[in-house]
Amino acid sequence: MKIGHIKLDAPFALAPMAGLTDSAFRRLVKRRGGCGLVVTEMVSSEGLVRGIDRTLEYAEYREEERPVSIQTFGGDPEKMADAAQILESLGADIVDVNMGCPVQKIAKHNAGCSLMRQPQHAARVVRAMTNAVQIPVTVKMRSGWSDEEINAVQVAQMVEDAGAAAVAVHGRTAKQAYKGTSNWDLIGQVASAVRIPVWGSGDCVEPDQLVDRMTQSGAAGVLVGRGALRNPWVFAQALDLANGKPARHIPLHVRGQFLLDYLDLLMTNPSDDDRGVHRLVQPVPRNPSSRERWVVNKLRALASWYTKGLNRGTVLRQAINSATSPEEIRDFISRFFLNAECSPSSFSTSVGVLDEL
Repeated sequence: MKIGHIKLDAPFALAPMAGLTDSAFRRLVKRRGGCGLVVTEMVSSEGLVRGIDRTLEYAEYREEERPVSIQTFGGDPEKMADAAQILESLGADIVDVNMGCPVQKIAKHNAGCSLMRQPQHAARVVRAMTNAVQIPVTVKMRSGWSDEEINAVQVAQMVEDAGAAAVAVHGRTAKQAYKGTSNWDLIGQVASAVRIPVWGSGDCVEPDQLVDRMTQSGAAGVLVGRGALRNPWVFAQALDLANGKPARHIPLHVRGQFLLDYLDLLMTNPSDDDRGVHRLVQPVPRNPSSRERWVVNKLRALASWYTKGLNRGTVLRQAINSATSPEEIRDFISRFFLNAECSPSSFSTSVGVLDEL
């Protein structure tokens, strides 16, 4: 599979999810195999152009993440073009335009999925960007703004004419957010209506769903968000199935090690490990207490997804949510995944014994 001149090793990609798919998570997913492309958390074009430090940090990535797509959002063609040039100078392989975010604080600024309500303006944004850079420009969209405004086919055709190298379609409307089901029939219609690759997205949690929906819809690939938060091996397992092999089994202790590795990467101060890093600004090191709070909050956010479907996953989730330090979280993770019995007494926390098994 190719996006413009960028060749991908697999037709499965990690979708951007704000606050969750950070560089540490993306690196760990790539190490597990099967993921042909990672997309960063969305970056404000306004913040990029103005050089706002926190915005610039979202664009940071490591060499081992390649090929990497950096997603930006905004509604001003000139600023989006400038932002694309900044991301190209950072070494991004692909720049992605967010036309799928349903959040009101994004949409009210004529960005995110609200761009789909103005297809001609959306095409102008994409054309300005493709004229400004040499790297591929892609678009992530939804089926439309609402059930009365389903226009993914029209928008996909218009951004293709404007120079987009690929589109990704989440089969829900902005009004649906993440409720209901993803319309893969519509994704198939988009795939049939354009010549560029189309990624499908939505409701792909199990590895067989990635393969089946890609095959049935005619999509060139599948973009996975929440499914990867629950199971970072979903890409490798789907690739196994696509190659006619059984999906690999992931032992419980290996799943636990992923969380420990994630914690370790987060605890590493950026200034202590600059190997293969690409960034626009040198981050200000967090003081130890601030970094520990940040790491605890990151683990809590991931655990809310990672523990779904795990036997006694609620026990681990409650334990992590009650933890006050990274070391306490490390202890809970180690005992949960290495202790086959997982007895209630092994999860005594500051809020008392967690009895739910």
